[in-house]
Amino acid sequence: MPTIKTDKGGGPLASTAVRPADMTSYGRRGDLEVRLASSPREIDAAQAIRYRVFYEEMSAIPDAETRARKRDADRFDDICDHLLVLDHALVPGEDGELPPEDPESLKKVVGCYRLLRQDVAERHGGFYTASEYDIAPLLARHADLNFLELGRSCVLQPYRTRPTVELLWHGIMHYVTAHNLDVMFGCASFEGTDPAALAAPLSYLHHFHAAPADWRVRALPERYEEMNRIPKEEVDPREALRALPPMIKGYLRAGCYIGEGAVVDRQFGTTDVLILFPVAQISDRYLSKFGAKYGTPRGS
Repeated sequence: MPTIKTDKGGGPLASTAVRPADMTSYGRRGDLEVRLASSPREIDAAQAIRYRVFYEEMSAIPDAETRARKRDADRFDDICDHLLVLDHALVPGEDGELPPEDPESLKKVVGCYRLLRQDVAERHGGFYTASEYDIAPLLARHADLNFLELGRSCVLQPYRTRPTVELLWHGIMHYVTAHNLDVMFGCASFEGTDPAALAAPLSYLHHFHAAPADWRVRALPERYEEMNRIPKEEVDPREALRALPPMIKGYLRAGCYIGEGAVVDRQFGTTDVLILFPVAQISDRYLSKFGAKYGTPRGS
C-alpha cells in the first residue's frame, strides 16, 4: 500500500503546530521504527517526503510557494497527528537521495500517514474528505461512533516494501486502539484524471466492493464521476485487480468498503475513490497481524 496518497488538501501553509512530545514507539523492525511525530521539525520532514513523492515523482502541480519551499503542506497539518516510519540507520548523504544539507531529522523519516480524529476535526472546520464526498449523512447515521480520517500516505522509493507498509498499519491500529476509534476513512487515488481510462477498476470497485446502505457515502454532486462504466457480468475481476494501485488492493484485503462515485483531482493528477473501514468489520487476521506482530508499544 505504499506511495499513493489518500488525500490532498488546499493551498500550502507552513505547519506551525507543536505536537505533543509523544515519543512512544508503536513498533520496530530492525532499524525501522513507527511512531508519531513529536516536533515541528518531524512534521516538516513528513511534508518534505510528501513533496518528493507527490510533486517530483508523481503528477501533482505545485503553486509558486509549494515549489519554493519543496514542502507539501496545508491547513490540516496543524491539527493532525503525523505517523512516521523512521530508519535509524540512515546517515546524511549515504543513501544517494537525501541531501546532506538537510536537517538530521529529515534523514530518518522515510514514510508517513496523516491522522485526523473526529473530535479534533469538529473543533477545526471538519475533515478534508468533505471537500470531495458528502460525509455528513454518514456521520449522522453513526453518531455513536468515533471516526478517524487517514490521509497523505507516502513512502520513499527505496522503502516501498512490505515491512514498511506493515509498520505503518501496525502504528495505525495501535492509534485506533489508544483513542477508542471505530471507523477509518479517507480518499485513495488512481494516477490519471480520465475516469474512462479507469473503467475496468472503477467498475470492479463499484460492483464488488460498494458500501452497504448504512455505510454508503456519495461524491459531492459537482464532483461526482460515474464508477459504473462496465456491466458487472463483463468485468474481469482478475484483470481489474491487476489495475488497482497497491494501496487500494491492500485496503480491500483488509475488508474496506468503497464509496459511491469517483472524484477527479486535477491539481494532484489523480482520480479518487472513498475508502471506509468500520473497525468491527476488519478481518480478524489483519487485526491480529497489525496488533501484535511488532510487539507492545512502550509506555502503553
